[in-house]
Amino acid sequence: MPPDGSSEPLIHSAREGSPDDEPLPTPDVPDEFVPSLFIWTLTLSACLSGLLFGYDTGVISSTLVSISTALSGRPLTTLDKSLITSSTSLTALLSSTLSGHFADTLGRRPVILLADGAFVAGALIQAFAGEVWVMILGRSVVGAAVGAASFVVPLYIGEMAPARWRGRLVTVSSLFVTGGQMLAYIVGWGLSARVGGWRWMVGLGALPALVQAVCLVGMPESPRWLVKAGRGEGAKGVLRRVYGVSRGGRDGLERDGIVERVLRGVEREVEEEDRATKGVGTGHWERARATFIELWLVGGNFRALVIACMLQGAQQLCGFNSLMYFSATIFAMVGFRSPTLTALCIATTNFVFTLAAFQAIDRIGRRRILLLSMPVMVLGLALCAIAFSFVHIPNTADSHPAPSPPWPVLIVLSMVVYVAAYALGLGCVPWQQSELFALRVRSLGSALATATNWGSNFVVGLTFLPLMELISPTGTFAVYALVCAVSWGAVWQIYPETAGLGLEEVGGLLAEGWGVKESLRRFRGRVGG
Repeated sequence: MPPDGSSEPLIHSAREGSPDDEPLPTPDVPDEFVPSLFIWTLTLSACLSGLLFGYDTGVISSTLVSISTALSGRPLTTLDKSLITSSTSLTALLSSTLSGHFADTLGRRPVILLADGAFVAGALIQAFAGEVWVMILGRSVVGAAVGAASFVVPLYIGEMAPARWRGRLVTVSSLFVTGGQMLAYIVGWGLSARVGGWRWMVGLGALPALVQAVCLVGMPESPRWLVKAGRGEGAKGVLRRVYGVSRGGRDGLERDGIVERVLRGVEREVEEEDRATKGVGTGHWERARATFIELWLVGGNFRALVIACMLQGAQQLCGFNSLMYFSATIFAMVGFRSPTLTALCIATTNFVFTLAAFQAIDRIGRRRILLLSMPVMVLGLALCAIAFSFVHIPNTADSHPAPSPPWPVLIVLSMVVYVAAYALGLGCVPWQQSELFALRVRSLGSALATATNWGSNFVVGLTFLPLMELISPTGTFAVYALVCAVSWGAVWQIYPETAGLGLEEVGGLLAEGWGVKESLRRFRGRVGG
């Protein structure tokens, strides 16, 4: 555990410096400020990774019910399905951890390009797979890409975006994820009846990666990474484009002043971090070790890590991706004749309510939106558990029992309620994680939080079908409801409100404690009560 004042940390955090080093206030961006065309183009280009992320996690639902005996000349077993599904999460766990190192040394943009290469390779391996183990290999390669993209894209957008729009712009990535999942279900529905259609389902995942690789040519590096690399003029040029600064005019001069204040804040944080690590050594491993120690042993950094990992773990352990991976399998079990089409309503709900989250996340606030939406998730899961207790589940998903209304319909409706609430809060808020960390530990902290997400995802993907058999669907969804309830209590206790704060300002909330009361006071002041 980190020291809480009784002992001296090995490395001083740049955010816990002397009283004379108060952080610069959030630049006074006018309320009517709208992100420039440049920042929108950049955000949408980066978010193609989110589309790939969503497509590759969503397409497996339709694929599992379409493969039949095409792999290894036999029907897929429960173990086959669990391994094919969870292998993506396992390699995503590994790559998201390593991506923090590469994002710091190479930059944010090269990591996105590496992920694109892995997306293409993984899609092609799956499309030509003839054995179960080859399919697992292809899913693993895709998982490496998904892990890197899920970490670096929110980090990249979060470091580029103006403070008042950061939540919404990072949420665009989640919107693309849900759009990718919905697209996967549409493609799956259209190709499920075609012989070998599942090969086209997985193979089409290569196309957006190729498009994004082309888009990367015009994408700049994060200004905060540029400052850290000693390229201050380049960072200033990127910030001028972010804030839409043009030559001349009063508005241009005002925004140029905002750029200068943002740049000074970043430069000061980098200077403080350099002072904090003096004497550590210039070697790569020495500095990496120092960063790791600073993340774990400095109170503010450790509290940021606890919050980020708690939110990412809750996002997965509530069981949401069991629906993304197995919704078609579930609906086949309870008697729907077109399970892929029925599952499309889940993906559509997720997409529509992520759109609502885009509008709400900076206005309502991250903390409040979670506290309001998570009880609805508990309600949806509880109704689902009750409805399952009245439905006969056959021994295999290939058997189609006659539906027994209204219970299968109630299962679908309760899942829709659950997914809507999830998309509004827990589906988006955890990806705001980069705003919690100081610049020096931001990549490592975000990488570990993302690894927590994929580790939890791996557990859910591997255990969902066995749990359905072991403790019944009712018991399985009751467990997920309990996780949601416990997570709500954790959010209430330790998650401060960060909406509208600059990246260099957020850390002051966590320097001496969890900062919940102070954050709520500041948020009420920003929104006028």
